[in-house]
Amino acid sequence: MGQMASRVWILLWMIFGWTSTTHAHGAIPNSIPNSIQDSMQDSASVVQVQVIAPQESFAPGAELPIAIVLNIKAGWHIWTNDRERPDDIALFDGAVLTSVSMRGGGGVVRPARADGSGWMTDDRDDSFAPILAQWPPFHAVSADVGEGAQKYAVFDGQSVVFVPLSIARDAPTGSRTISFRLELQACTATTCVAPAMIDVTIPINIAVGGVDGPPNPLFNSFDSTILAEIHGGEPLPTTIAFDFFDFHFSIDPQGSGFLVLLVISALGGLLLNFTPCVLPVIPLKIMGLARSAGNRRRCVVLGIALSCGVVAFWIALGIAVALVAGFTSSSQLFQYPLFTIGVGAIIAIMAVGMCGFFSIPLPQSIAGIDFRHDTIAGSTGFGVMTAVLSTPCTAPLMGAAAAWAATQSPWIVLVVFGTIGFGMALPYLFLSAFPQLVSHVPKSGPASDLVKQTMGLLLLAAAAYFVGAGVSGWMVAPPEPPSNSYWWAVSVLGIAAGCWLFWRTLRITPRRRLRAGFCSLGVVIALASAGVGIRLTDHGKTDWVYYTPDRLADALAGDEPIMLDFTAEWCLNCKTLEKAVLESHAVLERLDAGGVRTIKVDLTGNNEPGRALLKAHGRVTIPLLVILAPDGTPQGTEIFKSDAYTPGEVVDAIDRAARTATQGESKSVR
Repeated sequence: MGQMASRVWILLWMIFGWTSTTHAHGAIPNSIPNSIQDSMQDSASVVQVQVIAPQESFAPGAELPIAIVLNIKAGWHIWTNDRERPDDIALFDGAVLTSVSMRGGGGVVRPARADGSGWMTDDRDDSFAPILAQWPPFHAVSADVGEGAQKYAVFDGQSVVFVPLSIARDAPTGSRTISFRLELQACTATTCVAPAMIDVTIPINIAVGGVDGPPNPLFNSFDSTILAEIHGGEPLPTTIAFDFFDFHFSIDPQGSGFLVLLVISALGGLLLNFTPCVLPVIPLKIMGLARSAGNRRRCVVLGIALSCGVVAFWIALGIAVALVAGFTSSSQLFQYPLFTIGVGAIIAIMAVGMCGFFSIPLPQSIAGIDFRHDTIAGSTGFGVMTAVLSTPCTAPLMGAAAAWAATQSPWIVLVVFGTIGFGMALPYLFLSAFPQLVSHVPKSGPASDLVKQTMGLLLLAAAAYFVGAGVSGWMVAPPEPPSNSYWWAVSVLGIAAGCWLFWRTLRITPRRRLRAGFCSLGVVIALASAGVGIRLTDHGKTDWVYYTPDRLADALAGDEPIMLDFTAEWCLNCKTLEKAVLESHAVLERLDAGGVRTIKVDLTGNNEPGRALLKAHGRVTIPLLVILAPDGTPQGTEIFKSDAYTPGEVVDAIDRAARTATQGESKSVR
């Protein structure tokens, strides 16, 4: 992480030095050294771009490459477009990777989709869209970006990017203008300059039979098999990008890359156990396994039953995603208030029974089911409940994997979702396989009862959270903000759990060490719960505008960066990121400086336009933060997208979006 931090600091020093903020790893200098300022220029002045067609005109149905020629000034280079590289090639994490997108063509001159799944068939005249391209081989150069000389992958000199295009078979004759947009950053061995977005256009003439031009050796390096593969419907390599705070990587899910994707999915499922939704119930399951620790076989059976409950729930979600039209993720369920309230009611019944303070008579059909932790039915049911509790929280790494799987065939959906469930169940399988790890946990007596009562009260707090979020979703009328007053009920129950743990510990044990430990824990729980009530009922210092399509369109018509926060009252991870990152000193300081439009897309209720916007940004789960730069199109340019981010990343993205919007404005003026 030290190397990564150093790279980020150097880039920020060179480009964003005028902004004073705090990065996740340390302070960013608030001034640019004079030696760098003197040489600073725009990347567009370093790279000259030409667009060349292989012939004068093309017949309807033709498939052809377009050459985008990058002439890079001597002594300079631009970063490659891919983070995948040999082990001996370093990656500058702060680099702006070269990218290409396209618009225009009137719906008859079509590029290949960026994921390689085929030709685009929709009309892209109004917005730039990422497209498939054949990139030139990179060169390895030695550069010093703050960590001494290392080898980096770059394009330099004259580099040619080929874009495969298809002309519709029923295309009318005439000329169509298409535009390409390249985003890049130019650097020398020691200095980088501001990134640039370069737009270039070329007319494509369509004529019966087409007209050949003189042979151009420039196209000798084009791999024509790409055209045949796309035309034949054969999927081309694609990548799935993952963001884990400062750690960014991508994988190709084809072939062996699919196994890597499954490992990442399992890791995402494992991390679900450490989200605020699930963490409180883990001690209960550990106690349940501890009761069977003396019988290893029984302990393993109960662990497998619990795991089957978890996996079964996730596979059921996968079946729904694969077969139910319009259903893309478990979080959609919580946009229906009755579902959220129902989950809260079930958790409340279980919590009351766990506390043992009083009993609730249940119908015989329900009372006849044995929900104890030391039974197979009870363990399976507890596994299902644990998985249900996890659904409002999305673990890091999960969002991108689930979003990609939701667009694939049913069997891939089931495999990926089942792997997420397996990853979530893994800790319980591990504990059941090694029962000695939990053999010292109290199995009965006052200490065991106290833990159950405390956890029962915390589960009641969780029930209040679900019921409150459901009622809030029921009463809200988007785009109005939902009520968050129910967090006081959650807070009071949490305070009660902490106080009960404190008081009962003093009553049941005279041992000073135990008293000190558990009483301190009770104080922490009570204070943390009070903090929850205060923090989560506070509307914060950011002046949020709640999303409607018209409000976003109005913002995109301006020239200021736009920060889109996808959130919901039932999403605890969203609340955590909002309070820890978006309300951090660094981000608030940048927002206070002005020039940023902040729009909150709240999915608490059945917000169909909000869900459509989430899908438009390639995700099916929240939290998600998107930062856009207006570019004169209805969609804008997506500068940043992540479900796990740091204050430094947010500030950097806002500054980058501000520069991009300014460049677009200056171009429109010219």
